[in-house]
Amino acid sequence: MERLQQEVESLFAEAEAPDDSVERVVGRLLDGLEDGTIRSATPMEDSAWRVEEWVKKGILLGFRLRESRDYADGTLRFRDRASMPLWDPTKTRRDVRVVPGGSAVRRGAFLADGVVMMPPAYVNVGAYVGSGTMIDSHALVGSCAQVGARVHLSAAVQIGGVLEPIGASPVIIEDDAFIGGGCGVYEGCRVGHGAVLAPGVILSASTPVIDLVHGLTLRGAVDRPLRVPPRAVVVPGSRPATGDYAVEHGVQLQTPVIVKYRDDGTNAALVLEEALR
Repeated sequence: MERLQQEVESLFAEAEAPDDSVERVVGRLLDGLEDGTIRSATPMEDSAWRVEEWVKKGILLGFRLRESRDYADGTLRFRDRASMPLWDPTKTRRDVRVVPGGSAVRRGAFLADGVVMMPPAYVNVGAYVGSGTMIDSHALVGSCAQVGARVHLSAAVQIGGVLEPIGASPVIIEDDAFIGGGCGVYEGCRVGHGAVLAPGVILSASTPVIDLVHGLTLRGAVDRPLRVPPRAVVVPGSRPATGDYAVEHGVQLQTPVIVKYRDDGTNAALVLEEALR
């Protein structure tokens, strides 16, 4: 892997790297991402994550190839960069279900044992999806996103991708989280272990989250992405906008609210129903 990293770094630094060299090196990188031996972000001790910048450079290197190619899968046809052929599920020995009907997994994504994708859904390059995770219809797992084990991504969930800036943290959904329908998690936000997002919650780098349990307002920073604490139950909420005009007209800004924390053994759907009532 160290040699591959050196090759990626060297080619990325070249303004006009040879296409054949780029295609060969990027292909090896995508193989490693698909079998899980390479990740775009690595979990560390103390719940920290390290962004593997060289992996992002390798993915971006693949997009430099000027040539696009036509790819066919039965009656379906695709066109993408020469470095991004179709993901081949027959190459994995893992027990993954991609239910037919419009779903797609891009080359360089990892799906662990027990992952189920309901159509239509999409997993982009560099993403990692842990064992036993459900990806429901119309859900997106963006580039380099890290989704843990036994996560439930409900219908129409959008997990944003973060390829650039290269050093930026990806969106991270930790083990056993439940993400309700229509939620959006973007710009490197992190959802802690066992947390529950009610339908319609939107998280971005600039979104404050009000914790009613502890009397805190959680915010992200340039060097510290917004993080929803483990086992937090988050519902859509609002806060008053500032300024005379906003006060006069009662303008509110959407603000997710933590209303409780679940026990490890509590079913996510049950605790969410109770919180919303």
